[in-house]
Amino acid sequence: MKRTNDVLVIGSVAFDAIETPFGKTDKIIGGAATYISLAASYLNRAGKTHLVGIVGDDFPQSGLDMFAEKGIDTKGLEIKEGGKTFFWSGKYHNDMNSRDTLVTELNVLAEFDPVLPEEYRSIPYLMLGNLEPRIQKSVIEQMEVRPELIVMDTMDFWIDSFRDDLLETLKLVDVISINDEEARQLSGEYSLVKASRKILAMGPKVVVIKKGEHGALLFNDHQVYFAPALPLEDVFDPTGAGDTFAGGFIGHLANVGGTEFDEMKRAILFGSALASFCVEKFGLERLENLSGEEISGRLREFIDLVQIDMEFV
Repeated sequence: MKRTNDVLVIGSVAFDAIETPFGKTDKIIGGAATYISLAASYLNRAGKTHLVGIVGDDFPQSGLDMFAEKGIDTKGLEIKEGGKTFFWSGKYHNDMNSRDTLVTELNVLAEFDPVLPEEYRSIPYLMLGNLEPRIQKSVIEQMEVRPELIVMDTMDFWIDSFRDDLLETLKLVDVISINDEEARQLSGEYSLVKASRKILAMGPKVVVIKKGEHGALLFNDHQVYFAPALPLEDVFDPTGAGDTFAGGFIGHLANVGGTEFDEMKRAILFGSALASFCVEKFGLERLENLSGEEISGRLREFIDLVQIDMEFV
């Protein structure tokens, strides 16, 4: 089968209820796969984004319409009759870097065991959103052709409670995307340089460490790259920013058909640019209505931020 520039996204499609110092929301559409897919769809003009997840029949038609409007294929999104969609509620502290989980209702996500449609099994760019490592591994094993790039996300809960499964899955992926505290937790090292070395030894070829408002680090076994975050006047809601970053990252790589470290440097800027939009409003409000001109303008701001002309004397 001919290889394409398509992206396959596996993860949660959910309802969120969010409270920050700037306000609060009732149930709104969220979930890792939702943010990842939206971000990837903006950047991957050379291919299509395919979403695999599960929702209950309480998931609104407006959400399905949103995916369709962005060209996201939802053939792999199971709608469970009589089921309820995964729900998460959280409250952010004043610094916006920490939060308390108020409610977690797995609902249909508790029985999520995806079977990939046949046409998905040779898609070359695979993004494994934050899920139980066993499920991530199962998806990799269902691929009939080894993807050109496999990126995975994880979180503290899986690192603590499913470490053995996580380590098995890590052996199969090319890139892991985690935040700084998760990197320290997984590696047992406080220094992020030492942490990256230990994580690379677990199997991935590349480690992306997200540092929120302080940017992101990119490591392989002999190179390191740092990209700053764009200073923003207002941050209303960090929910989904890390997933948006990951979607932008893999969306750019799929668009250019690249997997090289130098291309990943550019991908970090693309991911950071989209994540900077995500935090400006609650939930998907800002992300789902972006124009190409806005994205290009934000990317130019990032390029200006990292470029400097200088001479050595």
